Amino acid sequence: MNYSNDIFFGITGIFVIIMGYAKERGKLEKLMKIVGLNVYNEKNLAIMVDSHEKYSHTIRILKNKEPEAFTVMYTNDLQEVKDGRKAVKESETDEIRQSNFIIYRDVLLRALEKAIKATQEFV
Repeated sequence: MNYSNDIFFGITGIFVIIMGYAKERGKLEKLMKIVGLNVYNEKNLAIMVDSHEKYSHTIRILKNKEPEAFTVMYTNDLQEVKDGRKAVKESETDEIRQSNFIIYRDVLLRALEKAIKATQEFV
């Protein structure tokens, strides 16, 4: 038996896991750029939807890596974000659409912050 190889591969495995969480956290941190989106327009909505889709993809990856930690976020937080997007799309007036856009942004920001914080707990 070669214990030095066992230790090396054990350390390497831990490093790979840590780097995986860091990579996903980096993706989430880049999405925080939506914080500056304050006005509803088609361009800003497209940015929000793109960020929403990237968040959805990343949180699914994290859920698959660590189901106990990320399943609730995947289920509850992602649904809140989806509901926010739907509210913007279904708004009947410009004023309601603007208000719902801010709510959508804030819900997505909270979901991103929560996921980022959770990934930090694994490193």
